[in-house]
This record gives sequence, C-alpha cells and structure tokens, in this order.
Amino acid sequence: MSWRSSSRGVVLTAYHPSGGGGDAPGGRRSGQYTMNHDHSKKIPDGASFDRSGSQDSLDELSMEDYWKEVENIHETRGNNHEEGVALVVKEPDEGELEEEWLKEAGLSNLFGESSGDSQESMVFLSTLTRTQRAAVEKRVETITQTLRKKNKQHQIPDVRDIFRLQNDSKGKVCDGSEPSTVRTSENKNETHDGTKGPKFNLGTDEQKSTLEVMPSSDTDINLEISFAEQAANLKDSSVGNMCKGGGADTLLPNFRLPKDKTGTTKIGDLAPQDMKKVYSLALIELTALYDILGTEFKQQKAVKIKTKDSGLFGVPLSILLEQDQKKVPGTKIPLIFQKLIAQIEETTLETEGLLRIPGVATRVKTLCQELEAKFYEGTFNWENVKQHDAASLLKLFIRELPQPLLTVEYLKAFQDVQNLPTRKQQLQALNLLVLLLPEANRDTLKVLLEFLQRVIDHRDKNKMTLKNVAMVMAPNLFTFHGFGSKTIEQSEFVMAAGTANVMRFMIQYQKLLWTIPKFIVNQVRKQNTERQKKEKKDKAMKKLLKKMAYDREKHEKQEKTPNDTDVPQGVIRVQAPHLSKVSMAIQLTEELKAGDIVARFLSQKSGNVQTLNKEEVFLYEIGGNIGERCLDDDTYMKDLYQLNPNAEWVIKPKQS
Repeated sequence: MSWRSSSRGVVLTAYHPSGGGGDAPGGRRSGQYTMNHDHSKKIPDGASFDRSGSQDSLDELSMEDYWKEVENIHETRGNNHEEGVALVVKEPDEGELEEEWLKEAGLSNLFGESSGDSQESMVFLSTLTRTQRAAVEKRVETITQTLRKKNKQHQIPDVRDIFRLQNDSKGKVCDGSEPSTVRTSENKNETHDGTKGPKFNLGTDEQKSTLEVMPSSDTDINLEISFAEQAANLKDSSVGNMCKGGGADTLLPNFRLPKDKTGTTKIGDLAPQDMKKVYSLALIELTALYDILGTEFKQQKAVKIKTKDSGLFGVPLSILLEQDQKKVPGTKIPLIFQKLIAQIEETTLETEGLLRIPGVATRVKTLCQELEAKFYEGTFNWENVKQHDAASLLKLFIRELPQPLLTVEYLKAFQDVQNLPTRKQQLQALNLLVLLLPEANRDTLKVLLEFLQRVIDHRDKNKMTLKNVAMVMAPNLFTFHGFGSKTIEQSEFVMAAGTANVMRFMIQYQKLLWTIPKFIVNQVRKQNTERQKKEKKDKAMKKLLKKMAYDREKHEKQEKTPNDTDVPQGVIRVQAPHLSKVSMAIQLTEELKAGDIVARFLSQKSGNVQTLNKEEVFLYEIGGNIGERCLDDDTYMKDLYQLNPNAEWVIKPKQS
C-alpha cells in the first residue's frame, strides 16, 4: 500500500496480485508503500528526530534494519507493473468530521432532524467525565457553527442547553464547574435519586485531589481514573516530568497494572451490547486525551472501492473470515494467517535473522500463486515452504490487505501516538486505539503480536531483539503520508523512528493493551443502571395507564428481587449447568476469589458433569448493572458483589 497526495485527498494504493511477491530485491511485490525517499541513499547525514517528548531514542545505526526492510519493499515495487487500485481517503468538509465523530460515539441524535429525541443520549452524557464532556461539547459546537454558516434549518440545541437539560434531569451531575457526586470512598455511595447503590469511580473532577495525594509508582498504570483526567491533572501539577522519553535510554519502562479486587476486564470478557458502549466511550476518551495533550485527532474516511471477493492475498479480512468460517466454523483469524505462523514455528524460532532475512523473491512469487490455487482445496504442499519464505508471505499478507490492519480510520492516530508527551500517555492512547479496532482486525493483530513476542523470546539464538523485530515489522504495518519536499529525508526519519517505537510498544505491552480500563467498565455499569431506572419509570407509567391491578404489581416486584427473599445477605447462589444439576449457595468472605468457586464445583464429581478442566470454565457475572462479564480467577467476590449486588453468577465455558 502507498500514500500519495491528490486533489481529492489522500490516496492509498493497494496492488492486487495475480501471483505473489517476495521480500528480496528483484522479486515482484504487491501492496507496496510509496515513499518520498531516495532509498538508494543511506540514512541522511545529520538527520535526527525529536529526542524530547516520548520517543525512545534510537540512533541512526539502530534504524538499519528498518531502512533495509523499506528498501526491499521500495525496490521490488518497481517490478510490479500491474495497475494499482486507488483507495481514496476523503478529506472531510468543515463540520463533517465532527458529525461523523458524534455518529461513531452514538450521539448522532444531538444534531439534525432527530435532535429532539435525545433521551438516550442524556443517559449516556450523565456518565461522562469532565474532559469527556468537554470533547463532546467541542464537536457539537463546531457542528452548530457549521450548520449556521450553511443556513441549515436543522433544529439543533445550543451545546450548553444539551448539558443543562441533562443536568436538570439528573440533579447532581458533574458539569465541568461543579464537582461530581461520584465518590471514591467506600461510604459515599448514594445514587442521584438519594437511594443507596454501588459506587462507580468514573475519574471525574472530584478525583483531582485524590489523584494528587494517591501514592503511585511512575510505572503503575491507573485504570480507575480517566486517562484524560489524569493528563489534565498532570498538566496542572508539578509532576509533569514522569516517564518522559528522551536521552539515550532505549529501555522501555516496566509498566504494570496494580491489582484490582473487582477483577481485571479483558477484551472478550464483556457481552456484545456492553462492548458497543465500550467503543463509544473509548472514542470519546481518546479524543478527550488528545485534546488535553494538544494533539490533533482526526479519523480518516476511506471511500469504498471494489476489492477481491475471494482468494487469500489482497482480500478484506471480513471476506476472508466469511469463507474461512465455512471451513472452520467460529474461526476468528484467517486460516492462511494461522497456517503461515504455524509454518514458521514448525522449524524453529531460533533461526538467525528470522523475519529480517527475506525469502527468495522468485520462490515466494511461485508459492503465492500456488497458495491462491490450492490452499482451500487442501492440495498445497507445505513441505516446499522454507522458513524465510513463509515469513515473507506473512508480511506480504499484512501489506496486501485492501485496508491497513490498523484501519484507514485510525492509522494516523496510531502514528500520532509517538507525539504524546509521556510513555505512559502513549500506552494509554494505544490501549484506547486497540479498543476501537474492528473485532477481526483486533483479533488478527493480537495473534501477530503474540507471535512476534515468541520470536523475541528466542533472541539469544535468532538475534532478533524487541528493537530488531519492531524495525522490521513497522514498515509492514504502517504506511506514510508524503511530507514537504524541503524536509523529506529528515521528516521520514522522524516518522520511521516514531512508528518503530509504536511497534515496540505494541509488542512489549500487548497484555496491557487488551485490558478494558476499569473507569470505562464503571461507566458502562452506570449507563446500564440509569437505563434500568428509566425503563422502570416508563414501565410504572404504562402500568398506571393500563390500570394494572395492585396484586399483579406486587407479584412482579417479588419476581424482580428473588435474591432478597431466597438468598441470605452475604450469600450468593452460583449455577454451573455444565458441571452440576443443582446450584450452590456460597458464603462470601473477604478472601474468597472467583477461582475458588470454580475449583469448588470442579472438585465435586457430580453425575451430570462434563469433562472440563479449570482452564476451560469461568465464573460469569450476569445482569444487574452489566450485561455479562467473564471474571478472572483473582476477582475478590465480596468486593464485586458490593459493586453489583443484583447480578446472577454462572460458571460456564468461555465462548471463543
């Protein structure tokens, strides 16, 4: 793929193969990058990149692997005489970007013809932090001004009215000038209607002082408080130097997640309906973070083009998975991608120069053609595939995707991570960006990063360190916009060093990146709680209008709260349909963990038990203020019960 300027916007070109490609000069290459850089030259003399900010300092010598990879791609592109398919990345008109952003955030009813029907958005807005609300206000205000300029007749409320209406309907809700009623202490857990309820830490205004006095290591990643709120507080404090990049240090910090007693939530642990809320919140949070840090956040928009509807290389992930699921139902990773990784690992990961040394171009081209013809028939002979050839095919697959694995929409945002002030903020931004990726892209990226880590684990033998692997893979995962002609060489060196560092971050911290921050999970819980309260009010009104009988009302209320009558306080009832015919009453203690409950069921050899191992089944929190959540074994059940007392508890296998 390549980026080039166009009067219509930015054009990303994907060269679709009739055959294949290789990584060595002279071989045919598909999906090349257009680089405004003369790669026959060495790295420009005196070129340097910004060593302040958050970049790990990488000297020119350490970039050698990167430029060799780019040179392979650049030189082999000349042998590809096929016409590329232009993917136009549309430059949005004034206000169009903000309008699209609000749609993606699930707030499209704040403007346009549907602006009057915004009760659902009011519930959503009531859960936002101060910085998140500011991000929304900024986009709504831009659209308002744009529509006024265009003399549109859409009835769009003033941005202040939107949040005033929301505040009036909720009472004590944070509005940027008044502190939030959301408390962090154990005893201050009243809801907006004055009733007792679970506490939700959303990372709002009141937590400024909490954050400032809370002892925290520079390498601890705080998932309880909004990242943007942390950035705003850090900006106003005197501790802004922590974890900054710069100097000659090329070692990445040993970031860690402090233990959360209510359990760590990973991508894949939540139900789809709650993941939709996570997506909206992650988009708003990322935008708020970039706003606070003064970094422009713009989603690119690719115009739809005709792509291949079958085959292996140059086929959209969605189509690949659709055809693969006919062969292997439920698969989430393209079969060819899985097989290429397996083929590389089958020999040994100790091969020196693995991923860096290209395969033989003519052989890779032939293999690519044969794979297209024989892979799904099952007649392809994998014995003919040498390890370096398989590695070249893997990189080729990534480059030839019609749209980047990191997506057109967010590729620039991934690149811009390098511009954020601290390494911790870089990591926070990457965490949110991973949450924003489509499921197929995110799952494929996860498998790729896990594989790259396994390669690095054998660095003593294969000589492929984290830095080396990042240098080789960055050109395959990132594409580059053209730069001004006067500073082309230096600018490209800056971009190269930056994307290589982003690649290092993604490999090094991949386990952290697939974690859903607790403050976002708490916002989802808050949304669900507010929605349930609204539904309860609506249902009560319907009952009144239909003049429902008192005894029926009473009966329904009793049905709604079986836990209050059937289960004593401090006891939960756990069901495990795959392990036992009967449920089990569990007394909650301070030290009881989710893994203990699963182990208790597995230790009972019921006649109805399926043969399941501890690694195959998990305790789930279902209902109450969450749709469904798979619990990690170290979740302290009493703490979680206090957060969601109306949940049901079920042990079952995790869905793949």
